[in-house]
Amino acid sequence: MNQKLRIGALISGSGTNLQAILEACESGQISGDVTFVGSDNPEASGLQRASERKIPTFVVDYKAIIRKYRHHPAGFHTPDGVDIDRMISRQQLISDTADPAARMQFFYTRVAAESQLLSHMAARPFDLLVLAGFMRNLTPYFIDRVNIDPDHPRIMNIHPALLPAFAGIDGYGDTVRYGCKVGGCTVHFIDYGEDTGPIIGQKAFAIKPEDTLETIRKKGLALEWQLYPACIQLFAEGRLRVTETVQRFDNGTEYRRKIVRILPPHGAKSR
Repeated sequence: MNQKLRIGALISGSGTNLQAILEACESGQISGDVTFVGSDNPEASGLQRASERKIPTFVVDYKAIIRKYRHHPAGFHTPDGVDIDRMISRQQLISDTADPAARMQFFYTRVAAESQLLSHMAARPFDLLVLAGFMRNLTPYFIDRVNIDPDHPRIMNIHPALLPAFAGIDGYGDTVRYGCKVGGCTVHFIDYGEDTGPIIGQKAFAIKPEDTLETIRKKGLALEWQLYPACIQLFAEGRLRVTETVQRFDNGTEYRRKIVRILPPHGAKSR
């Protein structure tokens, strides 16, 4: 990619990964610029990191949308053209056996919030959307409107565990509770599940007997700040390809899985 990568970012909190990305853009480690920063949380201190650099910011208050739904669910409408039943049939976030009322609240409020995110983002062109501590799962409604070409995903996330272990909101905590000897972080593309998308890169660290949750998080964050910019730069260089692999077993079953292949630098010979 000759021109700089245009990066949009979504955050929920302090934005330490956002800071690492901003600094990597400024130093040239990433051939790109952050074009906007959005948040689901009006109090997210990471928004200040963007404002200090005169990067446009916006907020879609998810909690306020959820409160509105709880007070008046009958008057809550999805955006025009959204087939809520079809979207629910494609998602992999909530089981069919979950409480129907809670399930409907989740998807109606998410689509309402995501439509506002998309409206803000429409005025700010981007090539890649990075989730930098964005603590909201995305639905097919949002994903399909960002991933215009399904074979070239462009929503990237960083997770505080070595996926597929410990998906969810507390990867480092789960790592400690399970008694793991190794921890780490993962960068992956987003799909319809929770932290189930194809893996781009991972970094690991040893867990010592004297380590605490605090020291493990500190080790993990240090690696996150290295890994995320490196994976974004691979995207900027056009070196990420999502392909499907098929594993065939002796009993005749097949397992299909999308994976990310990292191509060699342009001009380099493949081994």
